[in-house]
Amino acid sequence: MTKSGPVTGLPFDDIRAVVASLSDGDERAVDAVRSRNLQLFGAGGAGRLGDLCEWLAEWSGKSPSVTRPLVALFAGTHGAQDEAARADVPEQVSRIAAGGAPINQICSAQELGLKVFDLALAYPVGDITQEAALSERDCAATIAFGMEAVSGGIDLMVAGSCVSGAGFSPAAIFLALHGGTAAQWAGNNDDVAIVEAAIALHGAASRDPLELLRRLGGRETAAIAGAILASRVQHVPMFLDGPHAMAAAAVLKALNPHAIAHCLLAQGHGTDACRAMADALEMQPLLDFSMRLETGEGGALAMTMAKSAAAMHGAELPA
Repeated sequence: MTKSGPVTGLPFDDIRAVVASLSDGDERAVDAVRSRNLQLFGAGGAGRLGDLCEWLAEWSGKSPSVTRPLVALFAGTHGAQDEAARADVPEQVSRIAAGGAPINQICSAQELGLKVFDLALAYPVGDITQEAALSERDCAATIAFGMEAVSGGIDLMVAGSCVSGAGFSPAAIFLALHGGTAAQWAGNNDDVAIVEAAIALHGAASRDPLELLRRLGGRETAAIAGAILASRVQHVPMFLDGPHAMAAAAVLKALNPHAIAHCLLAQGHGTDACRAMADALEMQPLLDFSMRLETGEGGALAMTMAKSAAAMHGAELPA
């Protein structure tokens, strides 16, 4: 598979340039963390919390510290959703805005920032069984919007979605990129027919991951792709949460195998489809509570683990 298309002067060219020029992590910061953890806890004493400290240092370029964490949820609607699922998305956004959703309780208890980005909910993207979800211009603009979400001096981010009944979209992206069957990637049987029809219509675009994103992805997936890129450029480690975030990561990884090196997968969602997506990304979830909640709850819980790891790393060295 060709990992990127030719230079055309079209809106995606700027995105390709960013993906191609991503910097590596800071190995000196990792070495400093390993040395200090060895003194604090002995060889291997900190376990995966020690690994989290190294990850935070590698991609922030400094000693592990989490003082301005943000859970960012991107909400979108799809033409291929049924009406009930499409109507549920603004209702979910309203519940979160009112402070009564499960994600609000976790973020409040753990002092995590929370933002929901409403991506033109009244205007669903195209029905992917009949047309492309987005034009190249609209997709590139949505990626750019997602990049702007990484602002305000945050030092750790969760990228997740607020979407109901649109699991067919990430499933179609993974099928186009990695092959297999629609049933392998779809979370439920209702999505299989949609995925198969979408691939029959758009499968020839599989030579270009960004073209797949605009044809098969929603605004939430495009915006998350932008947030992933911006977090890398701005040295903000990121947790991915949910199939739409994993689909965005899959697109970027197809463009550049190292594009998502600064990301960790927050949680497993307890389905075969999500396990297949994690395997395709070569990621192991930090947490696996078998929750099927997909509005950032797993990411927020993973973020509390990272905060704890950073706090632990700040302990006084033994005399």
